Amino acid sequence: LVSEIGDETFIIAAILAMRNPKRMVFSGAIAALTVMTVISAALGYVVPNLISKQTTHNAATLLYTFFGLRLLYIGYKSKNNEIQEEIAEVNNKLDKSTEQPWMLRSGYIKKLRGMINPIFLEAFVLTFLAEWGDRSQIATVTLATHKNPVGVTIGGVIGHSICTGGAVIG
Repeated sequence: LVSEIGDETFIIAAILAMRNPKRMVFSGAIAALTVMTVISAALGYVVPNLISKQTTHNAATLLYTFFGLRLLYIGYKSKNNEIQEEIAEVNNKLDKSTEQPWMLRSGYIKKLRGMINPIFLEAFVLTFLAEWGDRSQIATVTLATHKNPVGVTIGGVIGHSICTGGAVIG
């Protein structure tokens, strides 16, 4: 829950919700986060069968230490106005994105587009791409290696729903 507040996916959902219907933005973002959580939990379930649990545990420890130290460093070096700059940067990226991503130009997606709202697709694609390799994805993979993957998935989706709901509501 804490790793998502102020994250890129959080900011994307908040900015999209300012410009578009909140229900569509929430639906697209939470759909992407659910798909990503399922993929991450599945990886966490499969990886220990391919690599020993000790190696998985050591890799997770290194990743958590690295990201923790990195966050402390960023927090120490950041200035108060950098948050506003990050929001402005995401806003500029959204404004400049006039060309559709390659995923939206494929034939299968064009057929789906008739059934699904373009705002939903935009929120889904932007959130999915922003979430790839994110701290919460690594945390989900790690938790699923040690705990019940179904419980990790349900908890992850609930946590994402709370954070994304907060971002969309404002």
